[in-house]
Amino acid sequence: MPVIEALRLGFLSGVTAIALALGLAGSFSLPADPALAVADDADPALIWIADNGFHTDLILPRARLAEGSGPLAQAVGSLPPGDWVAVGWGDARFYPDSRPITARLPDGARAFFWPDNASVVLLDPIRGEPQDAYRAGSLHPVAISEAGLEALRRRLERALAVENGAPVPDQPSQVGDGRFFVGTERFWIGHLCNHWSGELLHAAGLPVRPFRTISSSEIVRMAHSSVEPAGAPRDDDEMSGPDA
Repeated sequence: MPVIEALRLGFLSGVTAIALALGLAGSFSLPADPALAVADDADPALIWIADNGFHTDLILPRARLAEGSGPLAQAVGSLPPGDWVAVGWGDARFYPDSRPITARLPDGARAFFWPDNASVVLLDPIRGEPQDAYRAGSLHPVAISEAGLEALRRRLERALAVENGAPVPDQPSQVGDGRFFVGTERFWIGHLCNHWSGELLHAAGLPVRPFRTISSSEIVRMAHSSVEPAGAPRDDDEMSGPDA
């Protein structure tokens, strides 16, 4: 066999192997916790996912986040009025920066590819109903159990850095009334904002495909799966991009 032909076949075999590995990774799923499932005779708790095509926020009821006296309740208590709170996560430098994306591309590359970046959690109060605060088509309902909502709240609280029992504030948001708080987790291309949203939804009792949550559309798919009847068709292959 000529050397060039052998190299070509070797290259094609390598590409096939990589494609197969990526396909298997994409189909890998962490199952839902049966203990957090919505009971047949129960009314589920309703939360929301806000998707801008790249980044996802979770829209959560303020009253539940403010329960108790822990760091999360303290952080929520420091916010302006609003019955709902948009919760987001991202790189500590890139995420709070409100300049046009074209001015932030070098820092976005740093946030993606540098492996150990500090993070912040955004808590942004919403006055009125979430449906009135977001453009049509960007908001998606998520049905979870009351136990799932409590598990999500605990997972969110663990994302907040704490000093002397209190959350550590960062800077106010330059858009809206929200505030950033110092996070405990590290940001990089292997753990982006949508990965984090997927982790919180998984904590709430939803199954998750971790390798696909780089995409905001996968988080939207998780939301739809929580409210659709079993067996309802949906497009699992729709993909969007990641965001810092």
